[in-house]
Amino acid sequence: MIDMRYFEHLTDLLKKAIKEVNCAEDVEQLRIKYLGRKGLLSKASSTFRLLEDPDHRRYFGRGFAEFKKFATSAIEELQEKYQKEQHIVKVDLTLPGRKVFSGGLHPLTLIMDEIIDIFRGMGFVVETGPEAETIYYNFDALNTPHWHPARDLTDTFYLDLPGEEPMSYVLRTETSPVQIRTMERQKPPIRIIVPGRTYRKDKPDASHSPCFMQVEGLYVDKGVTFADLKGTVLAFYRAIFGADIDTRFRPHFFPFTEPSAEVDVTCVFCRGEGCRVCKKTGWMEMGGSGMVDPNVLEGVGIDPEIYSGWAFGLGIERIAMLKYGVDDIRLFYENDLRFLEQF
Repeated sequence: MIDMRYFEHLTDLLKKAIKEVNCAEDVEQLRIKYLGRKGLLSKASSTFRLLEDPDHRRYFGRGFAEFKKFATSAIEELQEKYQKEQHIVKVDLTLPGRKVFSGGLHPLTLIMDEIIDIFRGMGFVVETGPEAETIYYNFDALNTPHWHPARDLTDTFYLDLPGEEPMSYVLRTETSPVQIRTMERQKPPIRIIVPGRTYRKDKPDASHSPCFMQVEGLYVDKGVTFADLKGTVLAFYRAIFGADIDTRFRPHFFPFTEPSAEVDVTCVFCRGEGCRVCKKTGWMEMGGSGMVDPNVLEGVGIDPEIYSGWAFGLGIERIAMLKYGVDDIRLFYENDLRFLEQF
């Protein structure tokens, strides 16, 4: 016959064992010993069937229930305590600190953001468009004749897209198609810049890349003149290179502007004195510009007898190379951290 003080004895033993617990493993051993399938409590319950006296059975049942409640509560409390401690990260303060490597903006992104800020200050709005462009927007709407070299397979990336006519799409050769899209949906006054990637079949070298960044500018309104173009371009280059910069315009030909001009700026290295970079001329070529051809305005439903406009284009890599003193355009695309971390 089991001693009626058995559960009081188990309680004393468990209380003593709890004081000696130091870790989660000790708690698990206690659980197995007292509450496990083959533990002391399980063994005690098997003797309950041997008790015949009703008073003994009642006394035993009350002791069993009280001990099980106490043991379960105590062990669960210990499990919760040591489970929290397991999630605490212990830091060794004697270890040397680890260097934190933070990311940064790409130099071309820095230049693009600066260009956008300058033109926004002049009242221009940023527009964007698709890089996979139709022949119409990339050439036809920009007054580019069929015989123009820019249409050649040797100059332009043509795309064969499923469900489309062969060679009806290209990777845009400039961001100028966006000016057509903008003028189709918006009537003057229009004052926009269009930054983005462009593509041409140039052999990669120190100054050429098949993929490069460009910014297109467009202003269309009543009474817009070439003088407005010159003043805007001069203000931009002085804002980005310095107040001592001057510009000059040389006659040129572009299919979508008439008259057209190449823009030169004072050499940013010698400030016009003449050096190796500018070939002793004191000037550096920066991009094209001109008055929007009347044929282009008519094509988008704008009356050239009422409205006039100008457009310009400039290369972001070109400006970045001059501003940061980089002599090879390929450095911007090689993802060399030794180069990128300088910005």
